[in-house]
Amino acid sequence: MTSITDPNMSDRFTNAMEEIHSKQLKSYGEIIDATSEFCQSYRQFVKSAHDTCLKKCQDDEMLFETIQTFKRDSQHRNASLKERQQAISGMISEIQQKEMQKDDIIQKIEKLKAEQAKRKDLIESQHKANKTRLRNLQKARLVFQEHLGMEIRTIHGKTQLVKGEKLQFVFRNINPSDQDSAYVVTMGIKEDGAYQIVSSDPVLECLPALESRLQETNNLPAFLANIRKEFISQARR
Repeated sequence: MTSITDPNMSDRFTNAMEEIHSKQLKSYGEIIDATSEFCQSYRQFVKSAHDTCLKKCQDDEMLFETIQTFKRDSQHRNASLKERQQAISGMISEIQQKEMQKDDIIQKIEKLKAEQAKRKDLIESQHKANKTRLRNLQKARLVFQEHLGMEIRTIHGKTQLVKGEKLQFVFRNINPSDQDSAYVVTMGIKEDGAYQIVSSDPVLECLPALESRLQETNNLPAFLANIRKEFISQARR
């Protein structure tokens, strides 16, 4: 539908007004011409003037209706434009929110990658440390088995330390009156790679101090030698 601001509409409106003006001039001319024949054409003049006025009123009414129609169309378009603007604003807000969520997800992913890298480095470091400790355990096992009759057992527990395993160091030849009597220390390796003493049988009061020194020096053979000495000392009491 043609907008009221359309330049062509302005031209049509001007032409209509000029046409009306021309018709009015023509009517005035007819009135002047008719004065000389007033008696003969009075009725015809009155009818012609009435028809002209009626037509002008009809034209004015049509023009007014056209203007009202353009006004309603303009109001409708403005309302529609406002709705579209609101919809666009909502879409822009939603897009911005999704962009913020995207940035947050990217940051979380980067953080997880960094944590994963740190965890990987820690696992590799612990793996190397555990390899070293296992080599020490193997060396200690050979030394104590060959020279002191010590036995090393592998046991499984619910709390997994080294691939779900714990180690028991079984000492014999401790009690002179009972050479076959077993004195046991149970230990494992914690998640951070440190040695962890689980228990001893019989109980050694100095076990926490020996464990602390083991964690400081990482010298397992010396720790086992000290444990053996403590068991011998306790057996002789």
